[in-house]
Formats: sequence, structure tokens, C-alpha cells
Amino acid sequence: MARTLPDNENALAPFRTEIDAIDAQMVELLARRFEVVKHVVAVKKAEGLAAFLPERVEDVIEKVSARAETKGLPPELVEKLWRVLIEWVIAYENERLG
Repeated sequence: MARTLPDNENALAPFRTEIDAIDAQMVELLARRFEVVKHVVAVKKAEGLAAFLPERVEDVIEKVSARAETKGLPPELVEKLWRVLIEWVIAYENERLG
């Protein structure tokens, strides 16, 4: 059920709608990324590779931070988000790799 916004919050409504749409797109992209992670787990298992590959983690962080900077996004925000994401993925992979 939608709630009625107080008058002083009505100006935020279009921005909130846009943020909600962006959030939905971000979830879709995370779902796509997760599907790739499932394939990565299969390859790592077949090849006897570890879940945690430090050089790959730092490479990914460097790339997304640089990309963030070119888009006017604080690279420290992106780094923090990706480190949490990567930490979760490594734990997920470790569970499946045994």
C-alpha cells in the first residue's frame, strides 16, 4: 500500500521514483553478475583454483575505482561496495569449492 507523502516531501517523489527504478536495474545487473559467478565456481572447481585470488581482487577494485572517478562518483564509495561484494562472493565460492 502506497503511503501519502507530507506536502514538504512531495518534491522528492519524482526523485524517489527514479532511484527505485535505478535500484531495480542494479539488482538485475547483480543477478547477471551472480550467474557468471556460478560459472566461475565450476571452472575453479575443475581447475583446482582457490576462491580468493588476491591479485584479481585488487585488479577489479582498481578498475571499478578508476571507472567511478571518470563518472564523477567517489572512488572510495565504489571501493567499499565492491570489497563487500567480493568478500561475499569469495565466501560463496569457498562454500561450493569445499
